[in-house]
Amino acid sequence: MELPMDVRTIMKHLPHRFPFLLVDRILEIVPDQKIIALKNVTINEPFFQGHFPGTPIMPGVLIVEAMAQAGGVLAMASQANAKEGTLMFFMGLDQVKFRKPVVPGDQLIIEVEILKKRAKVLKLAGLAKVDGQVVAEGQLMATFEG
Repeated sequence: MELPMDVRTIMKHLPHRFPFLLVDRILEIVPDQKIIALKNVTINEPFFQGHFPGTPIMPGVLIVEAMAQAGGVLAMASQANAKEGTLMFFMGLDQVKFRKPVVPGDQLIIEVEILKKRAKVLKLAGLAKVDGQVVAEGQLMATFEG
């Protein structure tokens, strides 16, 4: 797998498309262990029109979604016989905390690692940083079909 992985390659692993694809690049990936992804946050994001006019802040749920999408790429890269088009679904979120707002111009670095892996269930730990400072963190549980 060639790194960094660009958005065209990411779209081969994820079903998400604009405006809901929230991972721009994969910087590092170690199958069955961890992934580091990047999201460039720009004022052109559709959610900034209403969140909030005059004070644009990336919604926390979308930061968590970006973690989940990075985890989805990791999950697909960790499956020996993963099929294109396999879908991954949230099962739960735990210990999610938002530390600082994410604003246009920020570069979100998303780190996700696998905590537990069973047949079709993953428990992941996600961390999102801007300029080396943690802006969000949490644990995610997901299942996939296919």
